[in-house]
Amino acid sequence: MKRLSKILVVTAVILVAFSCSKTEESIVDCLGESIFIKLHNSTDATNPKLMNYSVEYSGTGTLSSVKWNFGDGTSATGAVVTHTYTAAGTYEATAEVTVKKDGSECTSSPKRSVTVN
Repeated sequence: MKRLSKILVVTAVILVAFSCSKTEESIVDCLGESIFIKLHNSTDATNPKLMNYSVEYSGTGTLSSVKWNFGDGTSATGAVVTHTYTAAGTYEATAEVTVKKDGSECTSSPKRSVTVN
């Protein structure tokens, strides 16, 4: 029984040691990079249901991808997008932003509440 316990403990330690693909340093870098991401939005002057969205990244990595969810069941990709809402209301737009830095990829999902008239 003691031998089985030792085998289980050793196996658990090995699994835990090799299951984490990011080092503590890269995790901290990912959290730090998220402060360099800013979402912008503006309403089109001629159509109040048309919203212009953009992502600004001012960190030292490279902006890899941006996937938008507009809060009304639709989505798009790109750092600069436009979206026309079909109904007035308040929506929560989310941008899944992926940044590459030092051989790692970091993804954060900033949100923006928008009101459409």
